[in-house]
Amino acid sequence: MGCEGLGMDEIAQASRNKQVVERSYEEFSKGNIEYLRAVLKEDFVEHSPGNPSGRDAFVEFIAGSPVAEARIDLKRVVADARYAVAHYRMTPPGDERGVAVVDLWRFEDGLIAEHWDVVQPVPEDVPNGMF
Repeated sequence: MGCEGLGMDEIAQASRNKQVVERSYEEFSKGNIEYLRAVLKEDFVEHSPGNPSGRDAFVEFIAGSPVAEARIDLKRVVADARYAVAHYRMTPPGDERGVAVVDLWRFEDGLIAEHWDVVQPVPEDVPNGMF
């Protein structure tokens, strides 16, 4: 995303959003799932089927899921003043190929307000790569 036509506030917010997402994955990868409570709004909305909305319910769900033990290899984060998108490989224990994930995070008042994702198993043969 280019910076043409963006004000300094929008550029600063995009940079901040990117940093929040990168740090969140870093902390999560270290096993610090509680860090999510600091970056999610209390009324956080989760759009992934089967996952609960609400900051506390979401963090509790994630802490008890296989995702909590997965290895995350963050490939890229792209952000603007309202959204950040993360693309990564998540490898749960016992699954050497793992899954390709794209997360979309919407920010409001400096905190993550909403989340959408797309998850796809990494196939055995990927001629052009997934990452």
